[in-house]
Amino acid sequence: MSPTAVNRSVAGSPADEAPVILETRGLARVYGEKVPVKALDGVDLQIRKGEVVAIVGPSGSGKSTLLNLIGALDRPTAGEVIVDGTPLARVRNLDRFRGRTIGFIFQSHNLLPTLTARENVEVPMYELPLRPAQRRARALELLALVGLADRGDHLPNQLSGGERQRVAIARALANSPSILLADEPTGNLDSKNTADVMALLSRLNREQGVTMVIVTHNTEVAAAAQRVITFRDGKILRDVPMSNELERELLELKSSPLGQAILRGENLPPALAELAPRLHELLEQV
Repeated sequence: MSPTAVNRSVAGSPADEAPVILETRGLARVYGEKVPVKALDGVDLQIRKGEVVAIVGPSGSGKSTLLNLIGALDRPTAGEVIVDGTPLARVRNLDRFRGRTIGFIFQSHNLLPTLTARENVEVPMYELPLRPAQRRARALELLALVGLADRGDHLPNQLSGGERQRVAIARALANSPSILLADEPTGNLDSKNTADVMALLSRLNREQGVTMVIVTHNTEVAAAAQRVITFRDGKILRDVPMSNELERELLELKSSPLGQAILRGENLPPALAELAPRLHELLEQV
């Protein structure tokens, strides 16, 4: 089952009146002095509580830079980031704020190899005034939530790739964050594990209302979101709600062998030769 199929039954857009939980205003990030490079160029963005938003675009378009800035891992050159009503520029202890407000899932799970699954999930909780027994109970609860109730005592090298990413998701949820940020969370997984991880994220969004921002190159993962924002050259090129079934099908076509052949201009059936340039232009806009 594809991630899109998993999510069609669960990913509905939150009500328009849902509060804005994440906002950027004129957000810019410039690297270098002699030859400055604009990684982000005046980005204005609002994400509402409970949304699942996919960020897509070519390499170097500003996707990961955006994630680093809204996750308080980097500081903007200009503009501001407001998380859950709090401008990050006014936060004195960003480490504490980040640890209690934002959960991160990375392409590489980044689990500590000498700690068990349970101990890895406990790591972020050391920021909180919890007793060891409370940390342990919370970690076991989260491992059960992601379907790993019987894997708590296993080391990372005793887990499959999909299981390790599930532990990473449980760890990201440890401190009940307002926002979950995921940078290519399925990038190292096969299609089955990708579908499983996306089904899990969809369930967390549906049952717990977790707001998610997912950077991905996988068009099926993007189609599973409620909204897809395309970046190019540090700016938002398109911001499309996925409530329209046709929009989802266009994304599926783009990821299909036919769609990839159209984008490459290779091995096309003669019947598509005349339509290929227009189809290429259309798929580039998705």
